[in-house]
Amino acid sequence: MYPFIFKPLLKERIWGGNDIRLFKKLPPGNDKTGESWELSHVEGNYSIVANGALEGKSIDDLIETFGAALLGGKVFRQFGKRFPLLIKFIDAQDNLSIQVHPGDELAWKRHHSFGKTEMWYVIKAARGAALYSGFSRRIDADEYVRRVADNSFMDVLQRCEVAAGDVFFLPAGRVHAIGTGCFIAEIQQTSDITYRIYDYDRRDAQGNARELHVEEARDAIDYTVYPDCRTAYEPAENSPVQLVQCKYFTTSLLSADKTLKRDFATLDSFVIYILTEGNATIRDDSGNELTVCRGQTILIPAATQWVEIIPSPRVKLLETYIGD
Repeated sequence: MYPFIFKPLLKERIWGGNDIRLFKKLPPGNDKTGESWELSHVEGNYSIVANGALEGKSIDDLIETFGAALLGGKVFRQFGKRFPLLIKFIDAQDNLSIQVHPGDELAWKRHHSFGKTEMWYVIKAARGAALYSGFSRRIDADEYVRRVADNSFMDVLQRCEVAAGDVFFLPAGRVHAIGTGCFIAEIQQTSDITYRIYDYDRRDAQGNARELHVEEARDAIDYTVYPDCRTAYEPAENSPVQLVQCKYFTTSLLSADKTLKRDFATLDSFVIYILTEGNATIRDDSGNELTVCRGQTILIPAATQWVEIIPSPRVKLLETYIGD
């Protein structure tokens, strides 16, 4: 095996635009590209290898062939032949719906699916861009129902203006929405279960109102008020900075203008790199070498002992894996 890159799965959304194509240096299109699924094992949306001898194989094929050598022994024991993370870029040229995702127990009971805990890293943001994360004051399920009915639900949501580099951790159950002008990298559990609560009374291309899931969301919502919707961290050069650590993923930010060596000999997990700025060469302990650029996502197999990241001349990337 070797470091894999994948063909992006571009998703048209009514709130999308053309920034994803520009960011990834893809030909322009006439559609509203709202998401690029960079690495996916969602049924019907399997990522396809775009490089090397295994080009054309799906992530499902890789798991079937290599199993624990690709995923890591502990990951394989926990998740079996299911890749546990979904990686996306999101371009919000309009507000996304107010929504919530169920946790593991509820998602399994209702949908036979993983829940959906996720995180956002803001790559860029227009002046005044904002998002919603959690509540600004305590409400209960009855007040939630009343406020959705009278269109005042957004009055109790926590609005956060954003800038490039901001980080938001969104455990399952937290009501949230990305606002106009946000361009985001998203790391999440492998799940496509979303309960849409409010959608600004928008209509689709056929003039139909988008489906809402008000009742389903009621039991999925965490009504706790949290003091700060952002995740605080101290930036550093040429050294990993941990952003999020939870049972579903550990994510760090690497910003470098010097060669970094990352030792994975005892990790027992695949590693994903998401390039948010610049260019680099990634070299592994088997002598494989891959030149990558902004907008690409790389999967490092668990069998890899170490990699060197060689900036050209500098690079910024997110590193994520399944921790202990």
